[in-house]
Amino acid sequence: MIEINWNDFKFFKQYSEKKGDNFEVLLDFLKSHYKMTSPKEMFETMQNDDTALLMLEKREMYRIEDLEKHLFKGFNAK
Repeated sequence: MIEINWNDFKFFKQYSEKKGDNFEVLLDFLKSHYKMTSPKEMFETMQNDDTALLMLEKREMYRIEDLEKHLFKGFNAK
């Protein structure tokens, strides 16, 4: 299991366009820094980190499906 390196996150955040939303920055960080593409892997990683878990709970994301819905909210398949 990957542990989130919060020092690397802080550095990544300095150059992010989403500075105001740490959760969105964290999602970008996981995708970019750790090359995560799976919502399941992202969710499990965040569940195993106290700070990231608080971010999930604040947004009432208790299941992997909640995170998937958030990640794909702008995607409309036809």
